[in-house]
Amino acid sequence: MTKLSVNVNKIALLRNSRGRNFPDVIEHVEKLITLGVTGITVHPRPDERHVTRQDVYDISNCLRSYSDVEFNIEGYPSQDFLNLIKDVVPDQCTLVPDEPGQLTSDHGWDIPSNRSLLLETNTMLQEEKIRSSLFLDPIPDHVNEAAEVGSDRIELYTEEYASRYGTESEAACWQTYAETTFRATELNIGVNAGHDLDLLNLARFLEIKGILEVSIGHALVVESIQYGLEIVIEKYLAIAADSASLQT
Repeated sequence: MTKLSVNVNKIALLRNSRGRNFPDVIEHVEKLITLGVTGITVHPRPDERHVTRQDVYDISNCLRSYSDVEFNIEGYPSQDFLNLIKDVVPDQCTLVPDEPGQLTSDHGWDIPSNRSLLLETNTMLQEEKIRSSLFLDPIPDHVNEAAEVGSDRIELYTEEYASRYGTESEAACWQTYAETTFRATELNIGVNAGHDLDLLNLARFLEIKGILEVSIGHALVVESIQYGLEIVIEKYLAIAADSASLQT
């Protein structure tokens, strides 16, 4: 069964737009857990335009009461980010190649050009007993490179799949993700996925065998406005629960 990790960045963004603690991020984290979610993701950016450093500490403290819920923190491995990771010690740290002012993650790592940085960071994460994950484009050879720098998992950047879903090129695109996942499995590297996955395209994507976790935030918040949070979470958890039977 694939784990659903909900990214709460957009909840924090809504709060920040009005200058007071509404909506309350921690309140929503606890509600998500009550609804059955077992993973929380954040991506604290340097400008703190959504999740702040204080949010990261507050969520970490909150999750200490929920031993079955994993905390995943995404970010570029700057020294400030890594200091935060060492303080919080999340279950998983997902490394992304974002520029400081980047709107959203839009590509995987060029590992050869960042080999020393990634190898050093993964070594530090292992020493802290934090699972490492590397944001990656769906290219099988890139998984070999991820193995060389010591990544425990990869997170497949799924925007290409989402953009091609429902088109004539969907099948070929899906196949590249399946082949990349298979290569990771051969190398004993776990596979996560995220970016523009939603209620329409997720079930098809999870026909790929071996997807351990999906991280969903923006689409989930938009869908919750449309249908209600409880209904949306129930639908996502049902798709995740069915993933074992869907996978080929």
